[in-house]
Amino acid sequence: MKKQSKASMQIYKRLLSYVKPYRVLFAISIIGFLMYSGTQTLFAALIKHIIDTLQSESREGMFYLPLLFSGLIVVHGIGSYIGNYFLAKVSVSVVHVLRCEIFDKYTQLPTAYFDANNSGYMISRITNNVGQVTQAVTDAVRTFVREGFTALGLLIYLFYSNWMLSLVFVAITPVIVVLVGYVSKRLRVISKRMQESIGDMTHITSELVSGHRVVRSYGGESYEKQRFLESSLNNKSQSLKLSTTVAVHSPVLQFILAIALSGLMYLALIFMKQSSVGEFVGYLTAAFLLPKPIRSLSDSNSDIQKGIAAAESLFEVLDEHIEVDSGTYEVERSSGLLEFRNLTFQYDTANEPALIDINFTAEPGQTIALVGSSGGGKSTLANLISRFYPHSTGQILLDGVEISQYTLANLRQQVALVNQQVTLFNDTVANNIAYGGLAKATREQIENAAADAYAMDFIAKLEHGLDTEIGENGVKLSGGQRQRLALARALLKDAPVLILDEATSALDTESERYIQAALQKVMRNRTTLVIAHRLSTIENADLILVIDHGRIIERGSHQELLAINGAYARLHSMQFSEQAPVIDTSNITTGSDL
Repeated sequence: MKKQSKASMQIYKRLLSYVKPYRVLFAISIIGFLMYSGTQTLFAALIKHIIDTLQSESREGMFYLPLLFSGLIVVHGIGSYIGNYFLAKVSVSVVHVLRCEIFDKYTQLPTAYFDANNSGYMISRITNNVGQVTQAVTDAVRTFVREGFTALGLLIYLFYSNWMLSLVFVAITPVIVVLVGYVSKRLRVISKRMQESIGDMTHITSELVSGHRVVRSYGGESYEKQRFLESSLNNKSQSLKLSTTVAVHSPVLQFILAIALSGLMYLALIFMKQSSVGEFVGYLTAAFLLPKPIRSLSDSNSDIQKGIAAAESLFEVLDEHIEVDSGTYEVERSSGLLEFRNLTFQYDTANEPALIDINFTAEPGQTIALVGSSGGGKSTLANLISRFYPHSTGQILLDGVEISQYTLANLRQQVALVNQQVTLFNDTVANNIAYGGLAKATREQIENAAADAYAMDFIAKLEHGLDTEIGENGVKLSGGQRQRLALARALLKDAPVLILDEATSALDTESERYIQAALQKVMRNRTTLVIAHRLSTIENADLILVIDHGRIIERGSHQELLAINGAYARLHSMQFSEQAPVIDTSNITTGSDL
């Protein structure tokens, strides 16, 4: 319990550190809340003064009392405005900083982190958890400052008026501390479960939105509805537990305070016989004003506990190790010489290596094809070249330098990657081709890249040409059109090493016709690794590697591998059991010919 409380305090202190850059604004808000809180205590003193004035024979200064009362109301309102406004400025700033920190961290995390973590939880951290954290940092702080000063001021007035009677509140303090401690622990646990359930709902919704065509095609509506229903019911259950805890806590606290106030009133009637009516009423007024700030302080505890639970998940992300980038070597443009020496690689979560003792060399300008059954390790090999996963056994050399010695940014400048699953963004055609580090490309360079990728024929037909918005992940384009944009992006990058990961396996004949023609230009004068399912696309490769269960079991040219009549020959025989028609690509027009 003590360790958990200590950990919670450390998390909360770390949270409050985000307020430090805005300490001037925070200080102004505290001044406002001091004005607000001070008027609460002065109201009790004013009531005492009003009653004593009315009871005196002279009633001296009576006509100034309404002005004093009105003045307190004005000060009360000004203090509330200053406190709330400047704390709101702090709050939105903290939200902005935290969200940006989490998002920036996501851009630095290794690929293995994304493999291991649910996308719904990752999105929920930015959308939901950050909001709960800022409630703990700002809203709860506002309550503690405003209501804490109010309670402190009232207690000072009570002890000043009659310290012996006021010891009643000291007597109930341990009971309140125990109650708040128990509730805090329970709120943290329930809040964490709630955040997990929200992440689960976000993930299910994200999958439905991105995969709605598959859901509808396979009649998965009922299944998805049931998944979301169960997730939402879990969230509902946790929400009810949270509400029940808060709902029970508040009446219990009020009951304790009511007993204390009843005892105080009884004692006041006995021990304040010699006091004036004004003193008696003023004392009881302050006593009866005290439960509200105490209750508010207790209620704000729920925001703090939810914030601490949310902050724990955020700090877990911020404390994650970023991609290892210890390399210092950089080159403007490599020649493209790739060497694999005794490379063995195993994923952290796997029981067996994905690659075992891989050895081969890709000379500058050569095309190396990787073929074999799914799961053999072909894509893993491609991912290691860009250091999406670090290797520890064996070497991968680029121009004779181990790739771990390159800086990550420089290494990835040397490699262009085209996947089967093309990633496009909800932006214009031009911005999708000239993406990221290519954004400085001229319009002419973008058009040339699109033309060489045989994309200008369909781009010219779009409503706004290169400036046409293509929707989320290029939803307004066909599969072949998306693939040609990906190739245009690779051409514009003009990297010396090109990796084509199943770039044509899911395309129809017409689309493949264009893609194959585009590939001839993309692969020209570049070291190319082609992961191929259709063997017809790699017959002219300089070297074909057959990979099975992580090992290279055959290597050679197309003719050499057919001659040995092994695994490659069997794959070729299965694919070409019926003679496919030959497609002539010599007459395909480029965008520049339109």
